[in-house]
Amino acid sequence: MTNHRWNLPFVGALLFSVAFAPRAKHPASPEVVIAAAADLKFAMDSLVAVFSAKNPSITIKPIYGSSGSFFEQINNGAPFDLFFSADIDYPKKLKESDKTLTEVKQYATGHLVLWSKSLDPAHQQMNTLLDPAVHKIAIANPAHAPYGKRAEECLHYYKLYDKIKDKLVIGENISQTAQYAQSGAADVALIALSLAVSPTMKQAGGKYWLVPAASHQPLQQGFVLLTHAKDNAAAAQFAAFIGTSTAAAILKSFGFEP
Repeated sequence: MTNHRWNLPFVGALLFSVAFAPRAKHPASPEVVIAAAADLKFAMDSLVAVFSAKNPSITIKPIYGSSGSFFEQINNGAPFDLFFSADIDYPKKLKESDKTLTEVKQYATGHLVLWSKSLDPAHQQMNTLLDPAVHKIAIANPAHAPYGKRAEECLHYYKLYDKIKDKLVIGENISQTAQYAQSGAADVALIALSLAVSPTMKQAGGKYWLVPAASHQPLQQGFVLLTHAKDNAAAAQFAAFIGTSTAAAILKSFGFEP
């Protein structure tokens, strides 16, 4: 789950020269490359598995990271076919810049939770952050991670930010933030519900408390087909699959509100 901060020139060179070789006009095995928000890691893996079982000739390659970072990469020409963002505003901005083939579709609403391996956040709720046993609090980077932005809003809403800001540990994205809590590098973390209910976090033995939605702006999540997918029928096929009841049920099982 560990991610590294990449500078855009390096990312661009890597994506173009190594990771994404030019697609043949008539590939023997169609390939779909997806830029997916890190909170989708487990849900998207499940979506891909179900889709691939019915479409074995299509290769789906999801790449996970922060929505803001992907937005910058796509603006700089990164050859992704689909973009699944934890903040629907990012794909909307790409639509305004004529970098998309379709309208932006909201696929779910995400939820923020307080998660801890050593404490039960349900007891003190947000005041868990003031517990003497809490020395490190992990949140995703508010500069480009939607869950980080919402976590910061939540801390201000409860008038806790100034009290705990010196304890903050910043994850590059929400997956790395969850890893900090899972590994014990942070005592508590504000993470996505979709990660809290994942097998990995469950195995860690932690507990979580659902943060009231009123404490932050909604986590409206959207996806869009990008211009790079112009001649990629498989990408359009996967996009259509996301609109099915099967996909909705998978997303719901990971805590995403339809």
